[in-house]
Amino acid sequence: MGKQSDPIRGKILDLVKAYYQLEFANKQFVPGETLIPASGKVFDEEELINLVDSALDFWLTAGRFAQEFEREFARFFNMRYAILTNSGSSANLLALSALTSPKLKDRRLKPGDEVITVATGFPTTVNPIIQSGLIPVFLDIELGSYNIDVAHLEEAISKKTRAIILAHTLGNPFNVDRVLEVVHKYNLYLIEDICDAVGARYNGQLVGTFGDLATVSFYPAHHITMGEGGGVLTNRLLLKQIVRSFRDWGRDCWCDPGKDNTCGKRFGWQLGDLPYGYDHKYIYSHIGYNLKATDMQAAVGLAQLKKLPKFIEARRRNFQLLYGGLKPYEEYFILPESLPEAKPSWFGFPLTIRENAGFTRRELVTYLEDNHIATRMLFGGNLVRQPPYSEVTYRQVGDLKNADFVMNNTFWIGLYPGITEGMIDFVIRHIGDFVKKGTR
Repeated sequence: MGKQSDPIRGKILDLVKAYYQLEFANKQFVPGETLIPASGKVFDEEELINLVDSALDFWLTAGRFAQEFEREFARFFNMRYAILTNSGSSANLLALSALTSPKLKDRRLKPGDEVITVATGFPTTVNPIIQSGLIPVFLDIELGSYNIDVAHLEEAISKKTRAIILAHTLGNPFNVDRVLEVVHKYNLYLIEDICDAVGARYNGQLVGTFGDLATVSFYPAHHITMGEGGGVLTNRLLLKQIVRSFRDWGRDCWCDPGKDNTCGKRFGWQLGDLPYGYDHKYIYSHIGYNLKATDMQAAVGLAQLKKLPKFIEARRRNFQLLYGGLKPYEEYFILPESLPEAKPSWFGFPLTIRENAGFTRRELVTYLEDNHIATRMLFGGNLVRQPPYSEVTYRQVGDLKNADFVMNNTFWIGLYPGITEGMIDFVIRHIGDFVKKGTR
C-alpha cells in the first residue's frame, strides 16, 4: 500500500527531470573557449532523480541504495562481494589493512614485512603500506605502457616479501601472467588497484578479478562516479568480513546500519577479556575507522552503473581517435602501448616527449593549457622524489630511470565519454600546430 506522500514524491522527481533539461542538457562546445577537461562526470536526469529520491528517504548513512549498488557492482565483475567505501584511497587503505588482520593467522602482514609496488603511481596506492608499518619496495616501469617492468619483479623478492599492490596504469592492464606467476611461486597476496581501469580485460577476463582483493574509485574523474566513493572487491568471505570490520569502526559485528542482532546472539559473545554477553555491536576485532559511503552517493552510482558499458566503449573510441590523429607525430612522442593480451579501458591518453623532440613537456603543456586543453602529470612521477617520502623507509630495485624520465617528460590528456569528436579534432590540431612551430 502506497504512502500519502507518494504523489508528492512523484511530482518532485518529475520536476527534477525538468530541472536537468534546463540546467545541464545540451551544453555546446565552443572551440578555443570551452575547456576540454582531462576528466569529468557524464550524467543525465537519472542520476539527479536517484539522488533526490534518496534524499527524500533522509536515510543519511548506507541503506537500500548502498546495498543494491554493492550487489550490482559485484555482479558486473562476477565477483562474490563488493564493499562500498567513501573513496578509492580508503579502498586501498581497507584492502591493505585487511591483510594485517589477526584473523589471517600466520598469513597476516606484520610491521617490517615488504610490499612490492611501482615508483610511478598514485600516492594512496602506496601510502597504506607505510601507514600499516610495512616497507614499500619500488620497482621501475616500462615506457609506453607505464606499468611494472616485470623483468625485475622476481629480483625484488626477499625473505620479507608478503604482498604486491599494483595499479593498471591509466586503464592499461599490466602483465597479469607474470605477476601471478610470482605471486603463486612465493605465496604472496595480490591487490589490484583498478581505480583507473574498470572494464579493462586481460586474456578476456576483467581486471580486478585476478588478485585476492581489488580496489575501485568512484571519484568524478573515474569510469563511473558517485562524487566521492570507492569500493573493494573480493571472492573470499573472510576477507570481505575483515574489510567491512575495518570500514565499520573495527567492530566485530556485521549488522548493517540501523539493524541489530543479525547473528542471532547479540548478547551471547565472549571475545578478548570482555565479559560474556557484552553487546556484540560494541565488540571490536580491529583498529578500524568509519569509512562508509552514504546512500545518496550510492544512488548516483546505481544510475551510473547502468551506463558503464557505454562509457567504456566511448573511452576506447576516443583513444583510437586520438591515437590515429597523433600517430604522424610519433617521432616526437612515445605513444601509449598495451600488451597483446590486454584490452584497456582507458582512463587517459599518455604522451611522453622524446629526448630529441626539440621542445619540452613544460612548453607543450603550457601551450595546451593556454588553449583550454587540460593536462595532467602521470600522478606522482617518481614517488621517491616527492617530499613526504624522504623520511620513509623503503627499498628500491634498480635506478628507477624510467620513473625519472616519466617525471620529467610524461603527461596525459583526456578521453573520457564527455569529450566529443570535435574536441578531439581540436586537441590533435593544436598538438600538430605546436609540433610544427616548436621544431622549426
